[in-house]
Amino acid sequence: MELVGSTLTATYAHPRPTPTNFLPAISTMASSYKNRFPHYSLTHSLSLPWQPSTYYKVAAITPTLAPFSKSSQGLTQSKMLPFVSNRTALFTRYTPDDWYRSNLTNYKESETSRHSAERLRVDTSRMIQDKDQQTRKTQTDTTKNLGERVNDIVFWKSELNHEIDEMIGETNALTDMKKRLERALAETEGPLQVAQECLLHREKRMGIDLVHDDVEKQLLTEVDVIKSCQERMKRHLYKAIAQLASDRAAQHELEKDLSDKQAAHRIDDKCHHLRNTSDGISYYRGVERVDATISVPESWAKFTDDNILRSQSERAASSKLRDDIENLLVVTANEMWNQFNRVNVAFTNRISETADAKNKIQTHLAKTLQEIFQTEMTIAAIRKAIRDKGPPLKVAHTRLDERTRRPNVELCRDSTQLRLVNEVHEIDDTIQSLQQRLRDAEDTLQMLVHTKSNLEHDLAVKANSLFIDQEKCMGMRKTFPNTLRLVGYT
Repeated sequence: MELVGSTLTATYAHPRPTPTNFLPAISTMASSYKNRFPHYSLTHSLSLPWQPSTYYKVAAITPTLAPFSKSSQGLTQSKMLPFVSNRTALFTRYTPDDWYRSNLTNYKESETSRHSAERLRVDTSRMIQDKDQQTRKTQTDTTKNLGERVNDIVFWKSELNHEIDEMIGETNALTDMKKRLERALAETEGPLQVAQECLLHREKRMGIDLVHDDVEKQLLTEVDVIKSCQERMKRHLYKAIAQLASDRAAQHELEKDLSDKQAAHRIDDKCHHLRNTSDGISYYRGVERVDATISVPESWAKFTDDNILRSQSERAASSKLRDDIENLLVVTANEMWNQFNRVNVAFTNRISETADAKNKIQTHLAKTLQEIFQTEMTIAAIRKAIRDKGPPLKVAHTRLDERTRRPNVELCRDSTQLRLVNEVHEIDDTIQSLQQRLRDAEDTLQMLVHTKSNLEHDLAVKANSLFIDQEKCMGMRKTFPNTLRLVGYT
């Protein structure tokens, strides 16, 4: 254990050599201090005993070894105190002046603290009264502003409701006119839809059958004839659709604005009736720093006014368009009937040509399938032969692996070892030969499969063309609308 009064530095970091006497001579003690740390000089904090630094800061005295060393020159061993007690007494004691100064410092700090606290109490009381009056006045002004805001919102809500009712009536009228135009156009679009779908279906023909034949020419002509009759009707229909979209967009803006006004009215009315004693009030830290506003009172009022003006303009345009559509519906059907008959004749001729080509392809495909079957049987036999070589190869590998575990000199490269190695090589060569033959057979099979695929593809192309022309196209062309329905009457 460490002696009482000794320091960590003296005990552990730099232990002193054991003296011959309990109290060493003064000269020896002095020399020991001089030669204490020959390789470097300690800093001030390390040269002091192991004591808290607070006491040294209060005393403002930096103890050194020099006074002790000089005053110890005239002392004998009998007059000196033990080494450990002397060092402790010198480095841990304060003077009376230090004691008095510390007390005076505490008195002054206490008096200063009391004066500051008294001033703070007076200023705080005055500030609390001023802030309370300011808070009440600010809350009154805010409540008044909220009431004015609620009145403004109520006015604009009434204007929006009136304009929405007018816009709904005009939109319904234009929708009815649009439905009349759609019914007329739907009947005239029947032949056009059939012709376009026939062209679309024939675009699904594959490979070489994508021919610009007489059927396709007649279908294109039919489309042009029907479009020339429908152009004005479709143009006005697009205008009606666009105008309806504009009307609904304007109505949507009005309804959105009204919805926002209603939400703002509920919120501002609730805020207007909030008091300090109301339920539901709470703290929301940082809410005053959130500025989510996107308008000022002038832009707010102008926004609603612009929405109303836009709605009025759209209603006027919608009324004019209804008058134009009323005068548009006319009759055109004779040209479509004549072109319809010419297309049917072209379809009949093309179907006959495609059916003859399909029958010839089926004959060649049957012969190719037979040869593919024979080649597949050969490939299966080769694969079986390769699989049969697996167990002998595993046996040879296992024997070689087991013989690697022979101890020491028993690992002999004898004839058995050589024969096992040769056996592995022989089986590998056999497998490689069979695999090469398998690849050749597979290449041949691929060639046959490719030929079969081409024939099947060509056959599928012909079958697809027949299905499109005979089933889909001619199936749709069995009916044609009468003249009354083409002009929009039901």
